[in-house]
Amino acid sequence: MPLPGHLLPILVLFLAGSPGWAWVPNHCRSPSQAMCNFVCDCRDCSDEAQCGHHGASPALGTPFTCDFERDPCGWRDISTSGYSWLRDRAGAVLEGPGPRADHTLGTDLGWYMAVGTHRGKEAATAALRSPTLREAAPSCKLRLWYHMASGDVAELRLELTHGAETLTLWQSTGPWCPGWQELAVTTGRIRGDFRVIFSATRNATHRGAVALDDLEFWDCGLSTPQASCPLEHHHCHNKACVEPQQLCDGEDNCGDLSDEDPRTCGQHTATNFETGLGLWSRSEGWARNHSAGGTEHPAWPCRDHSRNSAQGSFLVSVAEPGNPAVLSSPELQASGTSSCSLIFYYYLHGSEASCLQLFLQTLGSSNPQAPVLLRRHRGELGTAWVRDRVDIQSAYPFQILLAGQTGPGGVVGLDDLILSEHCRPVLEVSTPQPLPPGPWVPAPGPLPPSSRLQDFCQQGHLACGDLCVAPEQLCDFEQQCAGGEDEQACGTTDFESPEAGGWEDASVGRLQWRRLSAREGAAAAGHFLSLQRAWGQLGAEARVRTPPLGPSGPSCELHLAYHLQSQPREVSCNFERDTCSWYPGHLSDTHWRRVESRGPEHDHTTGQGYFMLLDPTDPLARGHSAHLLSRPQIPAVPTECLSFWYHLHGPQIGTLRLAMRREGEDTHLWSRSGTHGNRWHQAWATLSHQPGSRAPYQLLFEGLRDGYHGTMALDDVAMRPGPCWAPDYCTFEDSDCGFSPGGQSLWKRQANASGHAAWGPPADHTTETAQGHYMMVDTSPDALPRGQTASLTSREHRPLAQPACLTFWYHGSLLSPGALQVHLEEGRRHQVLSLSAHEGLAWHLGSVDVQAEQAWRVVFEAVGTGVAHSYMALDDLLLQDGPCPQPASCDFESGLCGWSHLARPGLGGYSWDWGGGATPSRYLQPPVDHTLGTEAGHFAFFETGVLGPGGRAAWLRSEPLPATPASCLRFWYHMGFPEHFYKGELRVLLCSAQGQLAVWSTGGHRRHQWLEAQVEVASTKEFQIVFEATLGGQPALGPIGLDDVEYLAGQHCQQPAPSPGDTATPVPVPAVVGGALLFLMLLVLLGLGGQRWLEKRGSCPFRSDTEATAPGFDNILFNADGVTLPASVTSDL
Repeated sequence: MPLPGHLLPILVLFLAGSPGWAWVPNHCRSPSQAMCNFVCDCRDCSDEAQCGHHGASPALGTPFTCDFERDPCGWRDISTSGYSWLRDRAGAVLEGPGPRADHTLGTDLGWYMAVGTHRGKEAATAALRSPTLREAAPSCKLRLWYHMASGDVAELRLELTHGAETLTLWQSTGPWCPGWQELAVTTGRIRGDFRVIFSATRNATHRGAVALDDLEFWDCGLSTPQASCPLEHHHCHNKACVEPQQLCDGEDNCGDLSDEDPRTCGQHTATNFETGLGLWSRSEGWARNHSAGGTEHPAWPCRDHSRNSAQGSFLVSVAEPGNPAVLSSPELQASGTSSCSLIFYYYLHGSEASCLQLFLQTLGSSNPQAPVLLRRHRGELGTAWVRDRVDIQSAYPFQILLAGQTGPGGVVGLDDLILSEHCRPVLEVSTPQPLPPGPWVPAPGPLPPSSRLQDFCQQGHLACGDLCVAPEQLCDFEQQCAGGEDEQACGTTDFESPEAGGWEDASVGRLQWRRLSAREGAAAAGHFLSLQRAWGQLGAEARVRTPPLGPSGPSCELHLAYHLQSQPREVSCNFERDTCSWYPGHLSDTHWRRVESRGPEHDHTTGQGYFMLLDPTDPLARGHSAHLLSRPQIPAVPTECLSFWYHLHGPQIGTLRLAMRREGEDTHLWSRSGTHGNRWHQAWATLSHQPGSRAPYQLLFEGLRDGYHGTMALDDVAMRPGPCWAPDYCTFEDSDCGFSPGGQSLWKRQANASGHAAWGPPADHTTETAQGHYMMVDTSPDALPRGQTASLTSREHRPLAQPACLTFWYHGSLLSPGALQVHLEEGRRHQVLSLSAHEGLAWHLGSVDVQAEQAWRVVFEAVGTGVAHSYMALDDLLLQDGPCPQPASCDFESGLCGWSHLARPGLGGYSWDWGGGATPSRYLQPPVDHTLGTEAGHFAFFETGVLGPGGRAAWLRSEPLPATPASCLRFWYHMGFPEHFYKGELRVLLCSAQGQLAVWSTGGHRRHQWLEAQVEVASTKEFQIVFEATLGGQPALGPIGLDDVEYLAGQHCQQPAPSPGDTATPVPVPAVVGGALLFLMLLVLLGLGGQRWLEKRGSCPFRSDTEATAPGFDNILFNADGVTLPASVTSDL
């Protein structure tokens, strides 16, 4: 019922005052407030589209990334000279020693921002500026990758401008390392608008080539308003929620400073060094300083922590090892039983020898106590201020000592020392009291042997006996000292010693590594490293490292034992809440990730939920494989069925495998290779166990990539007791798919990898290699007497809801292999097909129409012919909905209909794909098909944007067809390229034992239309039709589509009725004859060179060494009214 107009204002006021609605954020505020603040205020994230964000709404902490693949993401060149930035890839625009590949894809097709070689004779700076960004959180981090030819640039600089101030986040004058280099800097809390500028400066002696790629902003968004906060969290004035440890820590985590409100933090004692040292006392070596005015020291902090400004002050030291600078607190007393807490921010940059240590000095005891080491941070941590906190409980007064020292070129800094309200300065020394019970931070053990030096050795050298071992000889895997002191604390450890083998935590985030002891009552005692909560604010990862090691030999290995604690969980999972019992393997830099449906990538369960994704470009993978493993499982029954849905899409997809791991050995259960279209497919695998066995096992999905163009996905994994139905698709690569041979077991699964198999094809049909598997039966008289049969019976197939087509590939020996009969069993057996196997080197396609309302089986029977050295082989069985098509004909509504899209390594390893306009795709494709003329239709297509400038191609091949004097090939094609400069090319080849022949080709940039083509086909030998997609110009994004392919055997093509504007122009007869003779002469030359070129591009499965010299095709079609030249010739002239 419509709401009366007079009630609308009342309803608005009610909702505004309702506690349940008051704090729900407005999802799309005005653009000036909402744009580029690292938070998706609009539901479609349109407010962040020009700030490096592309995709679904990100969670807090997800990076905003610009990879420059589609556009510059709002980054602009602001250079004032000819030395400037532009978007480029692999030297397509700029000349000079730029990168051969981008960082995102790792190929010559990826985009980046680059500055080309500058030909000027004066110094110049090229500056690239970000769009206007807003409100960076204190934890905000910028990560990017840059590339530079050695010596090409005088200086690189990364700056941040906000208000009237410009902060230098990073600068370097080299030396530069080869390849792409990573740079990560923190911005700190930035209020209001700001911009980031990356600049490269060249002088007269430098050419100045530099490139930039993959800019990422991490953890930059402030917390969004919430109606309520989790337990113990702080509710800010702006209704954001922050964790309790972020209160009164000197950082604006709320975004409105309410977590640092004096009413909450007034009892804390904070020293920010802006006006002095406060309560703290310093020794020589510490100096209060700031960044304004510049400094000659390259590692000097560019800003303080308190104000995040070059005008702010901090303490800094360059004290050398052995003579640390010490900062002392006043004498303090922890009040009551509460802990006295100290929060402090430290800075270590410029030297791996930089070290900051925090000691506790107990006072007032009758027995003087040595200082106890509570914290030690050392190494190179970059240009960031890192937070730490110590909690102290003591019955006696105490002092806190902060000691800093560094190596050559290093700097140690301190800022924002904050004592909690329970730290009371001591005016009078109190009477000693017993130590109250409570947690206590144990002191780390003694320093490694390298620090226990004798007076006669130089600083940093190790004294052992009469030797002084230089620092570079420590931990080099070569023992110098008789007792091995120089190789102690060098990484080898069982963590029983407090020295822990020299391993030290180097974390700067919310997690850290600590040495712990096993809990009482545990099965085994001892010590180990454990992941624990930490006080750092920069990221979530934890790092632990050894002292500097090496050099090492090429066979050096690291062995360790690790433990991941979790509860046993089910294998069955739809990934909507979590990953259940599944977890990614760690032996590669490529990982399966649980992701939410977004854009062209959607889950199978609901279309809007979660699934497991393997994308080799996010992040860029160096390894070739990635594992997804289940937790160990105990068999419930002797036979189990695992079902799952998989998605393999892309022109360089690779292989997805399923294996069962038991006692360290893997048993392959299932695999698929190549693209399977932009849709989900279901698969089954039967798991067999020994009856009564309780041996645990794991399931393992392994993704093996062929390149970077394609993704793999998994969803809706389910386990049930009992065997699976027979699979709809069987390649015999991993198993016999449940087929059982007859009584004598004459059918065998085999491969010809050794080349010495007694019988069988030299290569399978699936992979077209000797390593591929198939089923084979020996039909020679010794194994199968003449007239007798050998049967191969499938496992039961599930009942069919509609008619289906069962296709299979078969191969016979050169001499009389015999007959192959196909039977269907649905209660009773009846024969549906009988084939006399073709002689030759090729696999042939067979098909059977199937209708079955009950469970059914398929039976293959080979009939012996009494001929020696004969065999019959089977491979690649496929069951698809719908009737079987005619040979080499397809409307692509249910699949590829026997057309093979196997990637050809000689052509670059790319594949045609199958899809439809209704399903969003990351690859360009026609919007509608030709068959239906709607988005619901399907077609075959190839996106040429993945091809490089080397002229590589992709093939779509028909089944082998019998020789024909004249037949017609009709098809519809679609080409969409953005400009005349770019030219895709579609060719039709005939491939036989005589070689390859181009009979038709076209190229162009036509858009949004399907065009019809007809090709006359003639061959004296068995042949295949090949559609080849390639490029005739510069690499460009553009699809080539195919639909409604029809092969009319024994029929001539009928010329289509001319459309308006297609009328022919009369040509004089002498011109026709003269032109024909000229073309004939050119044809001979083109034929000789063209055949040579085609032979290099690919190979036909028909060809053998004895047939390689056979005469080629007749490339001229003589008609009654003249000479017709193939389109492939006329289009090139």
